[in-house]
Amino acid sequence: MANSVYIHIPFCKQKCKYCSFVSFPNIDKITGYIYSLLKEIDTNYSDEEIKTLYFGGGTPSLVSIDYLSKILMKFNLHPDCEITLEMNPDDSKFEYLKSLKEIGINRLSLGSQTFDDEVLSIIGRRHNSQQTIEAVNLAKKAGFNNISLDLIYGLPKSNVKKDLEIITSLGVQHISTYGLKIEEGSFFYKNPPENLPDDDEQAEQYLFINDFLDKKGYKRYEISNFAQEGFESKHNLNYWDNEEYYGFGVSAHGYIDGVRYNNFLTIEKYLENPTIHEQGHCVTEKEKLEEEIFLGFRKKTGFDAKKLNQKFGIKFEEKYQSILEKFDSKYIKKNNEFYYLTLEGVLISNHILSEFLD
Repeated sequence: MANSVYIHIPFCKQKCKYCSFVSFPNIDKITGYIYSLLKEIDTNYSDEEIKTLYFGGGTPSLVSIDYLSKILMKFNLHPDCEITLEMNPDDSKFEYLKSLKEIGINRLSLGSQTFDDEVLSIIGRRHNSQQTIEAVNLAKKAGFNNISLDLIYGLPKSNVKKDLEIITSLGVQHISTYGLKIEEGSFFYKNPPENLPDDDEQAEQYLFINDFLDKKGYKRYEISNFAQEGFESKHNLNYWDNEEYYGFGVSAHGYIDGVRYNNFLTIEKYLENPTIHEQGHCVTEKEKLEEEIFLGFRKKTGFDAKKLNQKFGIKFEEKYQSILEKFDSKYIKKNNEFYYLTLEGVLISNHILSEFLD
């Protein structure tokens, strides 16, 4: 049973140079897209009570209040449903923010990335640092008390300490941090920028971020995410707890009734067939176990081995004895029944997690 919904809004005025996500500049297609999206929801949503709903992109803040409201009205929303909208700082007009709050959006995720205007220009962002600061202040004025900012580290010429000082001074409740990765399909893949920090420098920046934010009252609860107490992203925790969820829109992924599916990757194919998934995969018991471990290790608290044993009929310590011994207490630790990655383990998490995949 799915209690979470992800909705992909694929439109952007311009594509950032590091971005490899599915997004398009065809803003004239927004109306047709929204009605196709509504049709997909009508066809595939089974009226479960929804506890988290997330508008991601692309740039969801390009969509009108009327269209966002039409989408929300399709769902049976829990009274305390966490409803998040990703927003570009330069789209943050007070009347729009106020209207978002009125239709039920109660969490904002602002793509700040850095507060260095030169670096923002290098990576192709539309906004400047002052617009981010103004966006946060306007959001607070509009009544938002659950605001997340994104920070990308490992950027050319970036000053992570300065970025963190500004972010924490703004009094937001949640901070997501991502190390720059040059992905295939991005502008930077064929045109890499100069002065990029190497892997060791990125690792040092990550450790610095952990220490700095911890001292400022932002606790890491997942590899990339930090929050003040009580402001962890419920939507993302649903992913990391390996729970089911709906995915609506072009390129969206979902996990329903043991089937992982994805929608068409091009807007043309999606508009032609909005109710049909491009492909689906019935997750095997072996894959479910691996996903439970893989996703559980992303959380700072890790996962409950006792519950894992009961759920899958295994003895975790015996089945993975050689791996646990290999990474012992330096990289993997146990707290009561919970296994989790140490900070050193997080730095080599891809290597560790690959060991649990047969």
